[in-house]
Amino acid sequence: MSAKWWQKSVIYQAYPQSFNDSNDDGIGDLKGLEEKIPYLHKLGIDVIWLNPIYQSPLVDNGYDISNYEEILPQYGTKRDFQDLLATAHAHGIKIILDLVVNHTSDQHEWFKQSCQSKDNPYADFYIWKDPQPDGSAPTNWGSTFGGPAWEYVPSRGQYYLHCFAKEQPDLNWENPAVRAKVYEMMQGWFDLGIDGFRMDVISLISKRQEYPDAPAGTPYSKSYYVGASNGPRVHEFLHEMNEKVLSQYDVMTVGETPNTNSKQALLYTDPARQELDMVFQFDHMHLDYGKYGKFSDVRFKMSDLRTVLNRWQKDLEKGWNSLYWSNHDQPRAVTRFGNDGKYRVESAKMLATLLHMMKGTPFIFEGEEIGMKNVPFASLDDYQDIETKYFIEAMRENGEDEDYIKRCVYLRSRDNARTPMPWNGDATTGYGFSNGQPWIKYSPDNAQINVEAALADPDSIFYHYQKLIKLRKQLPIITEGSFDLVKADDSDVFSYVRTLGDKKLLVICSFADEKVPYQLPFDIADAELISSNYHGEVNKLADKLILRPYEALAYYFDK
Repeated sequence: MSAKWWQKSVIYQAYPQSFNDSNDDGIGDLKGLEEKIPYLHKLGIDVIWLNPIYQSPLVDNGYDISNYEEILPQYGTKRDFQDLLATAHAHGIKIILDLVVNHTSDQHEWFKQSCQSKDNPYADFYIWKDPQPDGSAPTNWGSTFGGPAWEYVPSRGQYYLHCFAKEQPDLNWENPAVRAKVYEMMQGWFDLGIDGFRMDVISLISKRQEYPDAPAGTPYSKSYYVGASNGPRVHEFLHEMNEKVLSQYDVMTVGETPNTNSKQALLYTDPARQELDMVFQFDHMHLDYGKYGKFSDVRFKMSDLRTVLNRWQKDLEKGWNSLYWSNHDQPRAVTRFGNDGKYRVESAKMLATLLHMMKGTPFIFEGEEIGMKNVPFASLDDYQDIETKYFIEAMRENGEDEDYIKRCVYLRSRDNARTPMPWNGDATTGYGFSNGQPWIKYSPDNAQINVEAALADPDSIFYHYQKLIKLRKQLPIITEGSFDLVKADDSDVFSYVRTLGDKKLLVICSFADEKVPYQLPFDIADAELISSNYHGEVNKLADKLILRPYEALAYYFDK
């Protein structure tokens, strides 16, 4: 197998807590995941990425890990994981896990020891700083989930850093013993047979040792970026990780890199630098931000989206792109970037076409392949997410109208991605997810939008994804071809050309909810229409196409 098998792969992100419940306790689990491997095999994906399955108090849905070596009991046992791994591998599917090593849980044994004194073996496993002369925190940094990024511990007379919740203390990567423990843990999972890691907020592991204050006007919840993102030793640490661990196995890595631009991303992904295979970028996730950051009712501009995606395609030509519309931290793609009403099916297929024909490795988030949309919870009390709850309170404290708050939360909450996967449309059986009370409420859309309905409809979004995945495996131009925008000033249509030798692939995607004209860049008489999200003939007038709402077309020139 090629050392770059991941370049031809399509990855499916499964959120274990919400995927499939095998024991009817209302929580998804590993045996439930194993039951659905045939479904994922039918879809055609190559890799499953699992959100954290380790032991955790679940302050941040598993991203606060108290033991890296053990499975959270509600998900099952180590044996259950090995069975899942074996079943996946038997179906030709690899599994990657979430690596969360910027921070641990405050219930991790390392942190418990570190809190006790300044001179024990774990004293410097975390980032501790003395108070300022007046007793206040070492810097003005705020944490992502609200409040200051520093927490005082009387037993040490010091503050520890937590860029996220106070129950998530940041590890001290300056300490070689910390890095050695992390590498040892990674080796243990690789030796068990996993196929890679998605690395949570990996661009934050190196802190600037002077710990500067954030400039005035910096958004409080991101103010730690000034000293924590893309720090002075981050590339040194990742190269060391690659040398000591990653290079010893045939595995893939994708780093989550907040506050990282496309030029910086190349430093992480250039193969010559031997760090990571690809990174998750956030530029297209920030196009609809407002005064409360992600919690806004702003609609993205397609021209901005096109500019951002083009920049990442171009700047990472020597590196490698991850391609995604949604994940466990983002709202549903068809609501955010498409039309989840009249044209839900068409726009979901259009978004899939646009993404999967680009250069990079596509990621599908669970439910995306059936066109799941944002969940219309009846009450703000129905939301479970720590980030959502913080921003609800912050907006209320600022006197925002309750309807405005509900609208922003509906459009942006992470819980949109975390409602249980609907395997059928029967509410009496928990939509096939669980016969127990689910940990979070179901979406009322499940009666119409579910796997059973998708599989029964040969024209469903599911089968469109299935075809796109097959095309990626059949046509080298999709993974290897160059990328060039077409008509960069078109206000309704995002189109581009992929080129490999004398072969071309023209991709045309309309973001309009009405018919629009599209001037063809060249003659398509000799091209094969390999993908369309509509039935019937394409409406062609001389050298123009009249595109239907959210129409997506891909023409292949094989000469």
